Amino acid sequence: MTEYNFPDVFIFGAATSSYQIEGAWDKDGKGESIWDRFSHQEGNVLNGDTGDQACDHYNRFKEDIALMKELNLDSYRFSISWPRIFPEGHGKVNQAGLDFYKELVDELLKAGIEPAITLYHWDLPQAIQEEGGWENRKTTDYFVEYAELLFYELGDKVKSWITHNEPWVASFLGNYFGEHAPGKNDLSAAIQVAHNIMLSHGKVVKKYREMDLDGEIGITLDLHEINPVSQSKSDIEAAELEEEFSNRWFLDPIFKAKYPDKLMNKFKDNFNLEFIDEGDMEIINQEIDFLGINYYTRHVIEADKSNNIFDYKHVKMIGNPHTEMGWEVYPDGLYNLLINLKEEYTDKPIYITENGRASDDKVDEYGRVNDKDRIDYYASHLKAVERAIKSGVPVAGYYAWSLMDNFEWAWGYTRRFGLIYVDFETKKRILKDSAKWYRQLIK
Repeated sequence: MTEYNFPDVFIFGAATSSYQIEGAWDKDGKGESIWDRFSHQEGNVLNGDTGDQACDHYNRFKEDIALMKELNLDSYRFSISWPRIFPEGHGKVNQAGLDFYKELVDELLKAGIEPAITLYHWDLPQAIQEEGGWENRKTTDYFVEYAELLFYELGDKVKSWITHNEPWVASFLGNYFGEHAPGKNDLSAAIQVAHNIMLSHGKVVKKYREMDLDGEIGITLDLHEINPVSQSKSDIEAAELEEEFSNRWFLDPIFKAKYPDKLMNKFKDNFNLEFIDEGDMEIINQEIDFLGINYYTRHVIEADKSNNIFDYKHVKMIGNPHTEMGWEVYPDGLYNLLINLKEEYTDKPIYITENGRASDDKVDEYGRVNDKDRIDYYASHLKAVERAIKSGVPVAGYYAWSLMDNFEWAWGYTRRFGLIYVDFETKKRILKDSAKWYRQLIK
């Protein structure tokens, strides 16, 4: 095994999200989420798959925590299903849903595993969507109501909180590209959604501070290294615009209390941005305790004037290996990204809250899953993290994505990211070779 030199207090964990693993989509008083609605509509998800059962973690969480313990995990990052807590999005609390997460947290602590909770991983209550969803500014206050309840009920036991997972995906992939719930193709709506998600983040951080809890709160962004395909002026400018769209649209408000200039001017010329109120940027700019980043690949950009408002396209690089998602394996991008974050944005601790790859995993005749490509992926990216730490970046932890194979959104069950193999028919769990490698690394 490759030798690593991480700080003694470095946290090794694995991550999941509620809709992808829990199942029990309508059990014990849970309300409908936008992903329940979206996945049940024909043509939205490959093979008509839904998260109705997923990995059945709702009923098997004790078995799953025993596996986490076997993997030597320091921490487990999971998300809470908002409609499991508030079936209507706000108002009446569903006690059975709350009890599930309380039991989950207690079981984790009993196993010596620190819980890290993500408040929003894309499963908005459908009832709120019908009131306008994240386009409706009122949703930011519903989010505070939901977060405050969880802080009150779990804040004494849970020391690590993440407001949102990948707001870029929730806003743009869901409302502009239409590939995720709620499946809209409206850039104007997506910009408003992005703003309100960021506003809700700021309001919840503020609420957490007011409650004077003993813990930390931050946010998780999906970030990429962005490279122009050539050094031509047009390709460089195109890459700069993609940098603002993919990375800075969320980094800048959090750390600089403003939106990036080029893209902001472009959006102003094309859309009505009156939903941005005076004082909003100060709310979004609340001081956070850490930044979570999800890194999978880099983006290589080429100018393309035929392409709508953005004038560029993504280029697939030949030469490096690619994952089952078609994403280039590029660990140097993680190192470069971490260096840039420290130089330009923050000295706060950074957690790699997701990193991993989809592979075509099969169980062999001996009941083993040999996923050497995933081991290579983790090994090279952890080397990039180690290099970044040596260069002075305060990376405090690393969460493998994902703990187990699960419902991979619009790809259904066709893409496997897990350390643990899940047979989706029988729900049997098998530790892959990567899980055994990770266990040994942590040890």
